[in-house]
Amino acid sequence: MWMGGMMKHLTNLTIAAGVFLFTKLYADAISFNSIELSGVNLVGHLLVMIFVIQWIAYVPAFIFKTEKFYDLTGSITYISAIAFALYSTNDSQSLDLGSLIIGAAIIIWAVRLGSFLFIRVHKDKKDGRFDSIKTSFSQFFMTWTLQGMWVFICSSAALIAIANPSGVDINSIFVFGLVLFILGFVVEVIADNQKSAFRSIPENKDAFINEGLWARSRHPNYFGEITLWTGITVMGISTFEGMNYLALFSPIFTYLLLNYVSGVRMVEYRGNKKWGHLDDYNAYIKNTPKLIPSLASKK
Repeated sequence: MWMGGMMKHLTNLTIAAGVFLFTKLYADAISFNSIELSGVNLVGHLLVMIFVIQWIAYVPAFIFKTEKFYDLTGSITYISAIAFALYSTNDSQSLDLGSLIIGAAIIIWAVRLGSFLFIRVHKDKKDGRFDSIKTSFSQFFMTWTLQGMWVFICSSAALIAIANPSGVDINSIFVFGLVLFILGFVVEVIADNQKSAFRSIPENKDAFINEGLWARSRHPNYFGEITLWTGITVMGISTFEGMNYLALFSPIFTYLLLNYVSGVRMVEYRGNKKWGHLDDYNAYIKNTPKLIPSLASKK
C-alpha cells in the first residue's frame, strides 16, 4: 500500500517534470528572433514567469484543499504574461498598434472568462473535476503544472508576435484573424450566458441544455474558445520566421486539450452518467454536432 502510494506520487511528479521540460523545449524552439532582456530572450522570461505563478498558487491551494482559485489563477497568469510582454517590448522599442490589439484581445478574454469561472465555482461551491485530485499533493501539483503549459502554449503565438523586434503589421491577414477572434469570443460569451440562464431556472436543475446555441452544437463554448485562439494565431502569423511557425501548434493544442482532455471528454462522460438512460439525451447526442454548430437547429 505504502509503496503503491509512493509510486503514484513519483509518477505524477515525473509527469509534471516532463510537462515543464516539453514546454521549455517548445519555448526554446519558437523564441527565434525574440527581443532580449539581460541576455535572455523575452519568451524565456515569460515561460519561467508563467510556471512560477502556478507553483506559488499551488501551495495555499493544496494547504486549504481548494480548487476555487485555479481557473482565476490561469486568467491572472495570461494577463500578467501579456502585460509583461507589452511592457518589456515598450521598454526596448516603440509598441506597435498590432501588438497592442493582440494583447488587449487576450486580456479582455482572460478577464471575462476568469471572472465567469470564478463566480461559477463559488456559486457551485466546488469544481467536480478536482474532487479526487486536490487531496493528493503530487496529482494536484501536476494539475497546476499542466495549467502552466496550457497558458504558455495557448498564448505562444501572441507572445512571439509581441516579442518580435519588427512589430506586428496590420494587414489583411491580421484583420481576418481579428474577425476570427471576435467571432469566437462572441460565441463563447453567448454560450456561457445561455447555459448560466438555463441553470438558474429551478426546473432545469437536473436537465441538460439543448436550446439556443446548444441546440446547434453540444459544446459551442469550446468551439468559440478554439476559434478565438485560432484568430490570435492568425493575427500574429505575419511576424513568424523560421522556427516561429511551430507556434501554429497553439490552436491545435487548444483543440486537443478541449476535445480529448479537460473539456468535451469530461463533460460528456458526466453527461452520459447522468442522462445516458434518457431517450431525449441520446437523440440529442446523436443529432447534434460535437463542436462546429450546424446552421439549422436539431432540436
